[in-house]
Order: sequence, then C-alpha cells, then structure tokens
Amino acid sequence: MKNETNSAQTPTELLADLKTLVRDAEAMLSSTVSEQSAEAFEAIRERFSIAQERLAHVYARARKRVVAGAACTDTAIRDHPYQSLAIALGVGLIIGVLVRRRNS
Repeated sequence: MKNETNSAQTPTELLADLKTLVRDAEAMLSSTVSEQSAEAFEAIRERFSIAQERLAHVYARARKRVVAGAACTDTAIRDHPYQSLAIALGVGLIIGVLVRRRNS
C-alpha cells in the first residue's frame, strides 16, 4: 500500500508522523481492551507499514545523493590532484590554527 504523495515527505515530517504513531499506540495500550481494539491495532499496523515504506524511500533517496556526491568528489580529486591537496592542506592549517587558538 504505497502512497506516492506521502513518500515525498521530509524527514522531519516523517519523524513527526512516527512520534504521533507511537503516542497513539501508547494511548491504546493504556486504555481498556474493547471490541474496537482489533480495529485500532490494525489501523496502527497499517500506519506503521506506511511510515516504514516512507522511511525506506527517504533512506534510498539520501543514499543516492551521498553516493552521487562521493562520485563527484572522487572525479574532482582525480582530475585536479594538486589543487585538491592544496585545498586539504589549507583547510587543515586553518582548523589547526583555530583549535590551537581556542586551547590557548
């Protein structure tokens, strides 16, 4: 039961949905058992399944972006090795100076 409109949510919205789901489950567990509990459990299971699918989609999208960024970085470093080395040296020097100044 994949819903494409819901899979485009941001991670913050997805986290809010999961928190709401947990709150609903806790409220249901603390209430008395009734005839409606089977329906309520099924509704929570369905919402959890949907949330799980959305989380998998967000994870896959983030993974694609990280892999693409790593490939782009690798290409840039291989195309310009000396410039990359100079940039890394400069950044390391700046960080070292800032850390040393902070500790003094």
